[in-house]
Amino acid sequence: MFMHLSPYRNRALITFLLLFSFSFPAISASDSASALAEALYNRPAGKDVTSRVTMILTGKDVATRTRQLALFRMDRGGGERWSLMRFSLPADIKDTGLLTLDHPGDENDQWLYLPALDRVRRISSSRKGGRFVGSDLTYEDLRDREPDMDRHKIIGQGKVGGIKCEVLVSTPVDKSNSIYSKRVSWVHRKTLTALRVDFYESGRKQPVKRLLARKLKKIQGYWTVLESTMYDLKSGHKTKLATSKVKYDQGLPDSLFSRQGLADASRGAKYIP
Repeated sequence: MFMHLSPYRNRALITFLLLFSFSFPAISASDSASALAEALYNRPAGKDVTSRVTMILTGKDVATRTRQLALFRMDRGGGERWSLMRFSLPADIKDTGLLTLDHPGDENDQWLYLPALDRVRRISSSRKGGRFVGSDLTYEDLRDREPDMDRHKIIGQGKVGGIKCEVLVSTPVDKSNSIYSKRVSWVHRKTLTALRVDFYESGRKQPVKRLLARKLKKIQGYWTVLESTMYDLKSGHKTKLATSKVKYDQGLPDSLFSRQGLADASRGAKYIP
């Protein structure tokens, strides 16, 4: 089953990376916001998934740059989620990798592997607003965020590409653990996919970034976003993520998601579809 979202026409269009979803029953009005946030977080996405992704960076007066990468993700349950991003092209960033270990609650660890230095470097929490390899994705964007870290409310309905969505506002309980003052998500209930996410910073009435999903396909029983774009609304720069191949439930080894695995690009090669 394939769903194509027509371009969303507004003054700024936007998306995000790899969101996986499924059908979910109706949620009562009394607890709809919290339940919807929980459902988004706990949507079935397999025990693990590996994807081939093309990252395209474009902007005003900037030459387009294209990068190839593999994305590995594992859900160990109980709020323990691990991911590894590994670049294969271009040559100057080949084998560069980012390992993210999200633990239950507001705890996570991130390490960046720089092959030119043959060094694994820890990413401090103070750098969560830094851009990842020059893209429009920050280190925080690539971390997991549990529903109870935010207060949620549904403010109505909207449409993305002609598809009706619930509009969910999520505001950090602890302002210090996010670079964003709030996130506004347009959630398609049938697939439980955030088709659009607007990101706000403190003191700003307009979003600073937007995430827009364009193509969804059911693969091995899981709704998968195959094309998304993150837009920087201040600079006009954007980062497009196009997924060409996806494989779920291969039984990825824990050792892949380690500092040793991060520094050894050969460990995950056989799992890339």
